[in-house]
Amino acid sequence: MKTLGIDGCRAGWIAISLDEEHAGYWLVESDKQLEEFLVEYDRIFIDVPIGLTRESYERECDRQLREVLGPDYQSSVFSPPIRPALHAPTYAEASMTSYEITGKKVTIQAWNITPNIKTIDRFLQEKEELREKIFESHPELLFQKLNGGNSILQKKATKKGLRHRLGLLKEKSKFADDFFRDIKEEYRRNQVDEDDIVDAMVLALYAGYSIEEDIKTLPEDPPTDETDLPMAIHYV
Repeated sequence: MKTLGIDGCRAGWIAISLDEEHAGYWLVESDKQLEEFLVEYDRIFIDVPIGLTRESYERECDRQLREVLGPDYQSSVFSPPIRPALHAPTYAEASMTSYEITGKKVTIQAWNITPNIKTIDRFLQEKEELREKIFESHPELLFQKLNGGNSILQKKATKKGLRHRLGLLKEKSKFADDFFRDIKEEYRRNQVDEDDIVDAMVLALYAGYSIEEDIKTLPEDPPTDETDLPMAIHYV
């Protein structure tokens, strides 16, 4: 099975495979190219909200994830827009819709990732077969697992935090060091940030692990949204 990790970046998406036979990295800059990757690969871990609530501001999976990550990393978990606000043309209209239904506005951070949410949601609505192989995950949860269940003390935006994460990846994959260096050399910082690279790699690593090990979720018995998409954070 071909596995892939995908994370959003300034230029679109960074996709990485750490499979022995299919290892590689790709900057994905169009929806058409992204769709080709989603169709081609058999198991994909992606850092983007998938199932969306209709009336509740906070998804249960996000609440539990914040609890697991602890206070230092709660800000890395964004509550996505509720489904009625997803296709609002402006931030003001999305926030107004959210406020009228939930009593809370959409955060700027959540609005900034809304284009990515809409893109993945559209593919999952149009091609139901993709639902069997695309799994929402979260890099900081996976790094916590990779670090023996302990949160990394330094944030990935710091040099020390980035080195720690890359060091953990290098212990598990022979491709990690070369890919990190090559991606930095091939693409500009206004296309792909360093933290996007390590995030995509840890997603790729755990997508690979999920072939041999059982996938677990937050929450343990996740609900589905009105379109039958699971509202869950997946990990191994």
